[in-house]
Amino acid sequence: MSGLDKMKAQILKEAETSAQEILSKAREEAQKIMRNAQEEADGQALKIAAKAEKDALDHASRAASAQDMKRKQAYLAAKQEVIREILRKAYRRILDLDDREYFEFMEKLLEKYVLPEKGEIRFNEKDLSRMPEGFSGRVKNIAEEKGGSLEISGQPCTAEGGFLLVYGGVEENCTIKAVFESKREELSDQVNRMLFASGREG
Repeated sequence: MSGLDKMKAQILKEAETSAQEILSKAREEAQKIMRNAQEEADGQALKIAAKAEKDALDHASRAASAQDMKRKQAYLAAKQEVIREILRKAYRRILDLDDREYFEFMEKLLEKYVLPEKGEIRFNEKDLSRMPEGFSGRVKNIAEEKGGSLEISGQPCTAEGGFLLVYGGVEENCTIKAVFESKREELSDQVNRMLFASGREG
């Protein structure tokens, strides 16, 4: 083999070796890139899965919270309806007292609201017609004990029960309905404590 052929052979050999090295490095680089890409993809997949799980838990939590809120609202509405019904029955119970008990209650009401002034007291027609003997005397005595005077008016009022106190043309509403309305919150709290003292909700 001539010197020129040897030189060509050497150049070809070196070129092939160099090409193999380049190819090998390219393969290694490609594998590295693929590994990195796979790791990145796996990492993103885990992040996506974690976010999806968190979103699902958040949604479930919100749904449970909304359901719990609805349950509490329904319980509260039912409780308030029970309290209202009891107060309605208590109101009717007073209106339906027999004459003796009813006018004893009127005396207690009068003792609480009478003023030390001169005035008159008005009842509805039903109460005027069933007023027990001696009641007008009790009204006068109660007023005098407070430093005032009261006369039972012959002019009836339209209240369902209770009375109006009139001083100098100014009416003091002492009807049973007005008393209940003024004490509604206090009475509701009392009923609530009596019935739902444990504080349990359903």
